[in-house]
Amino acid sequence: MSLNIIIVGAGLGGLATAISVKQEKPDHQVQVIESAPALAEVGAGLQVTPNATRLLKRWGLLHSLEKLASSPKEFTIHRYSDGALIGKRDNFGEEMLAKYKSPFWDMHRADLQIGMYERAKELGVEFKFGALVTSTELETPSVTLSNGDRIDGDLIIAADDEIKDRELRHYFETPRVVLWAGPDCHAICYPLKGGSLINIVLLVPDTLPEGVARAAGDLDEMLEIFRDWDPRLRSLLSMVPKVDKWKLMHLNELQYWSNPEATIAFLGDACHPMLPYLAQGAGSSLEDGAALGVLLSTANRRQDLPEILKLYEQLRKPRSSALQERSKVQRHINHLPNGPEQRARDTLLKQQFDEPLPGYPFYWLDPTQQSFVYSYDVYEEVSLAPNARCILR
Repeated sequence: MSLNIIIVGAGLGGLATAISVKQEKPDHQVQVIESAPALAEVGAGLQVTPNATRLLKRWGLLHSLEKLASSPKEFTIHRYSDGALIGKRDNFGEEMLAKYKSPFWDMHRADLQIGMYERAKELGVEFKFGALVTSTELETPSVTLSNGDRIDGDLIIAADDEIKDRELRHYFETPRVVLWAGPDCHAICYPLKGGSLINIVLLVPDTLPEGVARAAGDLDEMLEIFRDWDPRLRSLLSMVPKVDKWKLMHLNELQYWSNPEATIAFLGDACHPMLPYLAQGAGSSLEDGAALGVLLSTANRRQDLPEILKLYEQLRKPRSSALQERSKVQRHINHLPNGPEQRARDTLLKQQFDEPLPGYPFYWLDPTQQSFVYSYDVYEEVSLAPNARCILR
């Protein structure tokens, strides 16, 4: 028997769930409802770390996406003010591949999203674009669209410039991740699309009005905030044609990821918003979708869903909580004000950059923290969980 699954949102988490469900159990009917008229380039670049690329490989996407991604050859950290080099890691991408048997990529979010969308279509997932959900009926369960159409199912899943400067061009001819850490702010940039595009993310104190999550930024304000930073960063920022402001929401994860009737489930930012300091927003959403898809593949009737959704939450919640907490800690470390604590951080970063020890103040390189994030295999966790073995019979 099969289930009819409605996924609200064609973001990375929604697409991951759709792919995972259909790949594990083709008989399930999966429909993705997206309010946007088409997939659009939103969010620019992102890091796809080994725990996430491991999933892309399982879904048959690694080869097709590889040509659209960049594996960083270098990872450098600079002092914010004068650009002094704190540490440089050569062959970073190769190191990650050798250690975790899965690549570390920098890529455009749209390239990843479109690749996953195409794979989902190959597997038979149905898509409805330009469809705004205006109400949800959990007893049925069903969703009603803005045009009045009603869609019934067994389960609803809420997933909802060229560089001309010669020095800078040379600096980014080699794929690399560059981070500047300063008081209350940090900047990170890396090349996308074969070096034709540079993604720059600036983390600064929030100045958006209450209730505003996204707005056009002011170039002069951006330049003023980073006025005393590394000249190379300021040169990059001087070429930016426009800037967007996105509010980073400091929200706790949901207490429950599904309702008692097991007619709706949440994943990704819908239940555990992730700050970007460990680059795990996308990865954790893919992990959620993979886990949910595997578990749903065991369902043959609606009555199976309560046990499945309870197990999904039990498996995923501890890790998402840990990632949220570690990301908050990394934010604090990155944004230390000038002073003794900042100087101690920089000294330790420099002393151990080549061979970090546990407790290293940059979690991306701390051997314990890095392994916790990158070595994780969600399919393995699901298969080994005692309760899961009862379901995956």
